[in-house]
Amino acid sequence: MNTLPLPLDGITVVAVEQAVAAPFATRQLADLGARVIKVERPDGGDFARGYDTAARGLASHFVWCNRGKESLAVDLKDPRGLAVVRELVAGADVFVQNLAQGAAARLGLDAASLCAAHPRLVAVDISGYGADGPYAHKRAYDMLVQCEAGLVSVTGTADRPVKAGIPAADIAAAMYAFSGVLAALLRRANTGRGGPVEVSLLDALAEWMGHPLHQGTHGSAPPARTGLAHSVIAPYDAYPTADGEQVLLSVQNDREWRRLAEQVLGRPELADDPDFATNAARTANRERTDEAVGRGLAGLTGREALAGLEAAGIACARLNTVADVAAHPQLAARDRWREVGTPVGPLRALLPPITLPGSEEPRMGAVPALGEHTDALLRALGMTDEQTSALRRDGVIV
Repeated sequence: MNTLPLPLDGITVVAVEQAVAAPFATRQLADLGARVIKVERPDGGDFARGYDTAARGLASHFVWCNRGKESLAVDLKDPRGLAVVRELVAGADVFVQNLAQGAAARLGLDAASLCAAHPRLVAVDISGYGADGPYAHKRAYDMLVQCEAGLVSVTGTADRPVKAGIPAADIAAAMYAFSGVLAALLRRANTGRGGPVEVSLLDALAEWMGHPLHQGTHGSAPPARTGLAHSVIAPYDAYPTADGEQVLLSVQNDREWRRLAEQVLGRPELADDPDFATNAARTANRERTDEAVGRGLAGLTGREALAGLEAAGIACARLNTVADVAAHPQLAARDRWREVGTPVGPLRALLPPITLPGSEEPRMGAVPALGEHTDALLRALGMTDEQTSALRRDGVIV
């Protein structure tokens, strides 16, 4: 059987992007075969390049979000630099930007303006809070949007709210931008017209808050912060074992509780005890339930606890560290790791989660150095060496 090409092979994306939301969206497009031209400032480029030096001297956020792209370092404030980007957009299928609110419109690079000029173009505006409304021009960093969207209010312990340990608002917006591009490209295939796509971090993360929103706005109290526990299910938490590991388990129904009590905890009397026999009773007596489970697991090693829980058909997991995930046996067994080229040499990276059996493997291209592809891109537009030298001398490109 012939191998199918990647679904976005032949699609060209131009992105004026920075930080996480837009770069992560366009990285998904690159992985699926699109050519992504990343437009960066000449004076340092995407500021995510400077977040840290954790990836062997490179910024971990940048390595994560920018593989498989071509870097064009050009000053958009100079008319000559803006003209270069406009010419690239004229030949592109998709344009993505997440500049500060109003900046793209001042440059004529907002989705509405570009789609009016290029009807087949799919143009994406990613913003913090949307194009209008009282928050439109408010600064929108991930942690701030997590707070505004209420995620922090339901994350953490009873005593202390905490933000998610990953940039949840950025990732949410990125994935809706990614799926929005795919939807618009499908519409273009059917109608011949692309059109604007708008995504805001607040809208994206507020959608992810659907369960707490429905619970808290239709007559009930919103879910309480319970750490690793569940607000309406017990037992559902992490429990220490004899060797210091933390084992998580979740009992979803009373049949599972019986198996847990009889086969793992060694206390069959708990299965019929009215204080524990139903989930409502266990939740009402959460402290005693957790004490009983904790006492039963405390005499076992983590390996023994997991084996017993698995044998009893109880959902369970280890509380893994980042290092544990990097060495996870399931990821290794499914051959999920690859090497990606970078300016400091190959770095290990996970295959994207979308698997397309029968297709080419995702195109996990190299992470570009700042301006690595500037000269090649300008030559492809017909510029001479003298013209590019003049632009470089004037600081318009690097």
